[in-house]
Amino acid sequence: MSQYSDLLYEGKAKKVFKTPAPDQYYLEFKDSLTAFNALKKGTFENKGQVNRDIAARVFEYLGGRGIASHYVRAEGRNGMVVKKVEIIPFEVVVRNVLAGSTAKKLGIEEGVALSEPLVEFYLKNDELADPFVSEEQIRIIYKIANAQMLEIKNYALKINEYLKELFLGIGIRLIDFKVEFGKDGQGNVLLADEITPDCCRLWDIKTNEKLDKDRFRRDLGSVKESYEDVKQRLMQVLK
Repeated sequence: MSQYSDLLYEGKAKKVFKTPAPDQYYLEFKDSLTAFNALKKGTFENKGQVNRDIAARVFEYLGGRGIASHYVRAEGRNGMVVKKVEIIPFEVVVRNVLAGSTAKKLGIEEGVALSEPLVEFYLKNDELADPFVSEEQIRIIYKIANAQMLEIKNYALKINEYLKELFLGIGIRLIDFKVEFGKDGQGNVLLADEITPDCCRLWDIKTNEKLDKDRFRRDLGSVKESYEDVKQRLMQVLK
């Protein structure tokens, strides 16, 4: 249970609480698993702690390479103190390999490597099932300047390079991932939300075994063991 009682928001994977500091929030990672916009639900014991530990280590790793994020510190069993940011209402997906619904939609076999990373934007709206939006739609309909979207895109590509290097070092291939960004009180763009097996596709380099939420989506079993495997590998290189 959180040491903070003023709940602001509860999402599918996290709860957000106020803290005594006006410019900080406390995120509590939940044990729940959801897929297909929460049409499929599940859980496993200590998932929140596992994901918190992974996210904290990844944020610290990226911070050491100049990627500014909302992360302040890990706190409690499954919590994290973060900077207060206004979330930019678009999810950013970076794909290195075609997989999942994108491969199916395009009629291309899953596992085909792309010649360069593909960056896509999706509107953050569960009621609309987070639809794909083009950069022109973002500029014309949502009135977000090209310069800001280019900044976010370049951030995402830098994150991709650092994450690929990190995961390669622990025998994992980064297939794709989803990130979110927010703006702090000074208008700075910061990496936000989380980077965990909930929002990355991670395949073992030697076996192509999936180590991410696809194990839950596709009823492959060993979901808990796969998440814990990712955590343990990261802990070996990120002290």
